[in-house]
Amino acid sequence: MAKTQGRSSWKNALTMGGGTFFIALAAGYGSQFFLGKITSIILSFALLLFIILAGIIFDIIGVATAAASEAPLHARAAKRIPGARQALRLLRKADRVTTFCNDVVGDASGTLSGAVGAVIILRLAGQHGAEDILISTITTAVIAAVTVGGKAMGKSFALREANEVVFFVGRVLYAIERLTGWQPIPNGPRKGRRP
Repeated sequence: MAKTQGRSSWKNALTMGGGTFFIALAAGYGSQFFLGKITSIILSFALLLFIILAGIIFDIIGVATAAASEAPLHARAAKRIPGARQALRLLRKADRVTTFCNDVVGDASGTLSGAVGAVIILRLAGQHGAEDILISTITTAVIAAVTVGGKAMGKSFALREANEVVFFVGRVLYAIERLTGWQPIPNGPRKGRRP
């Protein structure tokens, strides 16, 4: 059994590592492509804010999935409330969901925000002829402050409203399934979760 768990851990780690590589590659190429087309500093900052916000939202989902309990969702599923079954699936795969949300998307958004910030720094320095070091330091500090502050607020919210966050994500997954027929979180064997 220990060997099977060891293989499963390695397989999961390789899958997540490979997934991170391709997500970061696609998102990095996309953001650089858009930055190449965008000439406005304001739109560049909007793209940066979107990337940071995506990281914060996925961080909230990851923390809430780890902190939520099944009992309230079972009650909603028994009443056939749309999204409850999908939320339960999230909880039953909490280890993978939290790894994907907090590590894969979180790290990718952190790397991308740094890359986009670097492009913005170069544009600001070129436009205003100001000191490169001053602009670089201030921009980096602002990106770090918004990211860390946003994630701190997000974690507090996720812990306080864990069940509601997971249920909301379940409703989004339900809508995706209804519209496309694709099941982002497939059914799997039930794993032990606290009530």
